[in-house]
Amino acid sequence: MTLAADLAAGLETLGVSVDADAQERLLAYLGLLAKWNQVYNLTAIREPERMLRQHLLDSLAVVPHVSGESITDVGSGAGLPGIPLALARPASHVTLVESNHKKSAFLRQAVIELALPNVDIREQRVETVEPRISSDVVIARAFSDLAEFVALAGPLCRPGGMLAAMKGVHPYEELAAVPQGYRIERVVPLGVPGLEAERHLVIIRPS
Repeated sequence: MTLAADLAAGLETLGVSVDADAQERLLAYLGLLAKWNQVYNLTAIREPERMLRQHLLDSLAVVPHVSGESITDVGSGAGLPGIPLALARPASHVTLVESNHKKSAFLRQAVIELALPNVDIREQRVETVEPRISSDVVIARAFSDLAEFVALAGPLCRPGGMLAAMKGVHPYEELAAVPQGYRIERVVPLGVPGLEAERHLVIIRPS
């Protein structure tokens, strides 16, 4: 199967509807990531097929569980999950927060080349973001443990909004350490097509 066929099949398995143009741009993002990765070392995964499963489909697996007019991806790195979310949810405004200059340079180039008018980049540390963000959804992938994520990113979440932490195995111990003022709403098991590893999404609400 081609990468395009793998992506289409993966989206169907996930139950995520993405139009043909956005699918093309998702693959273009993958190509851009592979190209820049040769110089900037954005990810340890280098094979396009593995990138598709472990980066694109892994990010897109959260789409059915996150929605809102505004989404902030903290510690965005190479734009994961923020850029796939921006392509899958074009009506949402997505802010990518990334303090590393080289990664931010890649993000700016990706936004230009993929024509993403709904994406904004903040080259700042999460705890010092100015002007302050107030998002419906604040999401992170492989950012930190839950307590640190909530402490640093919680102030960027609007009242009534949600924090979403992408995790591997079920984070039983981390759940118990979530700070006061926040409650665990649910932990969603995610099935990522072609990926044997466990994935979970932890949904946290300001209480």
